[in-house]
Amino acid sequence: MNPELLQLLVTREMPFGRYKGRLIADLPGPYLGWFAREGFPAGQLGQLLALMYEIDHNNLKGLLAPLRAAREPR
Repeated sequence: MNPELLQLLVTREMPFGRYKGRLIADLPGPYLGWFAREGFPAGQLGQLLALMYEIDHNNLKGLLAPLRAAREPR
């Protein structure tokens, strides 16, 4: 698992659609599941959505907690 991609999950916003502006890490599971069924977009966005789908599907969102905590101002 690429650490840079994990960091992007908690910093990159969804650029379009129903959840435009929401962090990829905060996208709901059913939305990610829809992409898994219909096809992920090309490029890095698709890669991030696929990674987030796997994290969500396998109940591994706790992996992102330290990355979120590192982003919060002290």
